[in-house]
Amino acid sequence: MVNPAARPPERDALSAIRDRAIQATDVSLVITEARPGAPIVWVNDAFTRTTGYTLEEVVGRGPNLLHGPQTDRAAAARIGDAVRAGRSTTETVLNYRRDGTAFWNQVSVSPVRDATGTVTHWVGIQVDVTQQIRHADAQERSIEAERRARIGLALVSQVSDLLSDLEDPYVLREIAGLLADEVVSWAGFFLDDGGLRVADGVDEAGHAARPRRPHQAAAPGAARPLDPVRDLLDGVVEGPIELALEAEHAGPTTGDLVHRLRGMVPPCPEGRPVTVVVHAIEGRRRVLGVLAVVPRHGEGLAGLDDNDRTVLYLVVRRVGMAVENVRLYAREHRLAETLQRAMLPQQAEVRDLDVWTYYAPSSGHAQVGGDWYDVLEVTPGVVAVVVGDVVGHDVEAAAAMGQLRSVVRSYVYESADPAAVLERVDQLVAGMRVPRSASLVLATLTREGEGWTVRYSRAGHLPPLVLRSGAAVRLDGAGGGLIGFATGRRQSAGARLEPGDALVLYTDGLIERRDRTLRDGLRTLEEVGAEVGSADAAGIGEELLSRLADAPEDDVAVVVVRVPDPTAEPTGSGAPRRRRWSLPSEPASIGRARHAVARTCVAWGIEGVASAELVVSELVANAVMHGWGHVVLRLFDTGDGLRIEVEDANPAPPVTTDGHPGRIGGFGMRIVERLGDWGWRPSGEGKLVWARVRPRDFGPPADAPAGTAEERG
Repeated sequence: MVNPAARPPERDALSAIRDRAIQATDVSLVITEARPGAPIVWVNDAFTRTTGYTLEEVVGRGPNLLHGPQTDRAAAARIGDAVRAGRSTTETVLNYRRDGTAFWNQVSVSPVRDATGTVTHWVGIQVDVTQQIRHADAQERSIEAERRARIGLALVSQVSDLLSDLEDPYVLREIAGLLADEVVSWAGFFLDDGGLRVADGVDEAGHAARPRRPHQAAAPGAARPLDPVRDLLDGVVEGPIELALEAEHAGPTTGDLVHRLRGMVPPCPEGRPVTVVVHAIEGRRRVLGVLAVVPRHGEGLAGLDDNDRTVLYLVVRRVGMAVENVRLYAREHRLAETLQRAMLPQQAEVRDLDVWTYYAPSSGHAQVGGDWYDVLEVTPGVVAVVVGDVVGHDVEAAAAMGQLRSVVRSYVYESADPAAVLERVDQLVAGMRVPRSASLVLATLTREGEGWTVRYSRAGHLPPLVLRSGAAVRLDGAGGGLIGFATGRRQSAGARLEPGDALVLYTDGLIERRDRTLRDGLRTLEEVGAEVGSADAAGIGEELLSRLADAPEDDVAVVVVRVPDPTAEPTGSGAPRRRRWSLPSEPASIGRARHAVARTCVAWGIEGVASAELVVSELVANAVMHGWGHVVLRLFDTGDGLRIEVEDANPAPPVTTDGHPGRIGGFGMRIVERLGDWGWRPSGEGKLVWARVRPRDFGPPADAPAGTAEERG
């Protein structure tokens, strides 16, 4: 019978190999008893190499001897829960070696049971995963940095897109909102337009550039008052700078900004003091304003990491360039518009002819173009009409237009032959080296009997049109190259205008469209012209504009010259019941306005011409005497009377008075009140005054002051 206690020699050898292997492995092994405190009964050599603790130092102590200040107590508690439940578990916790250094320890514990299934011991396997954790952290930080960089680039791209539409009155507020969503906890823009002001959008006009403040030396023994925001705006410091909102600031500019920020910046949730970081918004020559932000992570500049600083720098640079560019663009176009308006003639008044002129740029953004016109009464019975187009929409185009207009004006007074005039213009332009190409058409009208003879010559320009008796005749002769590019002698062609006929000169903006050819546009113009039913030049022009240039894609200039026919009756239907004129700010415009109203009332069959003439005289006289800039006159048929609108550049409202003591005049608006309703409203940079005269008003009131508007001043 075999003794059960006897151990086969092979089994003893295997146990010895196992023991040596456990000691030789690089994996730390710990065996504890399954009783409270889990005292350690054995560790291998790898445990000693990893932790620095020997077997003698750990026997009888619990595994928590490896815990330290940063050990995750929740993870340790989960291991304890598993031990109490008698199940295996694995956790990664921060442990500490004997010398106090920390390491990441992946701990796996499993129960050891006896023959009856009772847990008598626990075995713990520990692996030092510090390098893996550090590598994973580095990867996570790299991924986070890359994510934030992508977010920053996307945000800068969004800012650039928003800045492409600076007409949006809330564009800067929207950019500040993007920054608050992705980079900081709060952001706000302030522009320095005669003092810092909250900026939701960009005022294109802005204010005159503020000169840099001279820094005067402080008096002996006295320190210069600190005003860091003023220094930032003056370019003395580059920034960004920090401002503690709870602190008091002596400098007026800094104090004013801090006062505004206290009412705008939300308090810190933790109740900590709030420190704002202020960045300069730089233009080419001066600082245009500031961007104030509250960092998310910490106070002041310390709360901004490198990515945050880069994004904020790029944003303020783009905002600065966009604000300055739009203001430079606006100033250039105001200058060009002023130059162009000064060069364009206002509403022409020619004896024995009904003349209407019109000019408008293609959009509200491009307030200047190269289109131009002129109407000259060279001698009694001889009238010159010219329409031209210089390539471009800028100051250079306006300047070239002004040069051409002056040259043509000069030569027209020397010769009534259009071809001879254009040849001389060619020669002079070639010598002047005008940088822009230009086209024009010149027509001279000579009175002969009841009608007029037209002579014309074209320099690369569209043909004029003659409208008569429901037909449109294209004057397409006498063509030639652009001004300065003629290859031979210029030619003139002729036509005859009888009473009731109208001559139309125009630029390509009237007919040119992207969805049709120029030839189709000319054909459409002829068809529309043949259907025109208005019996006055202004009506013809308004019909053409309403049907052809409701949404023009280029500048539009139109001149309509009509030979009056007292017997003519309107032959068309659907003609627009509106008229408009642009008049110079001079007394002669009062008479021109009266004539315009009289012709319009006759064309529309509106009674009360005398009252309408008196009202328009008073309104235009006020605009000439008390306003500035050109005067715009508009007439509308309201169905129950005539509405008159007069616009000028003076924003001050009209005032009703009882006359000027000691001198004549001052009753103008009283007269308007007696003849109809009136009112006013702001319009652009000036005002618009309107009055409505009804058919029942057949003349001035009996107690109205005597004398015309010009006589009363």
